[in-house]
Amino acid sequence: MKRITRILGILTGVAGALLGILATSSAALAYDAPPAGGGGPASPPVQVITNGGMAGWQIALIALGAALLASIIAVLADRSWLARRHRSAASA
Repeated sequence: MKRITRILGILTGVAGALLGILATSSAALAYDAPPAGGGGPASPPVQVITNGGMAGWQIALIALGAALLASIIAVLADRSWLARRHRSAASA
């Protein structure tokens, strides 16, 4: 049973990585194809104007919140694992 769950975990990780690659590669492989028939004027290039964005303090606040949440989850998981371990040792 342990072997099956390990294989399923590996397959889930590979599927997630493949999904991530497929989701991001479509934009990376895009190109401007010439119009069919060869005639007609080419469209002018589009200028992208970036205005604003996210401030640095907001990015830092989001990173701090994510780190805090991850540490809380890690501590709770560790305590749960230790409690389960002690309970199984006492019953054995």
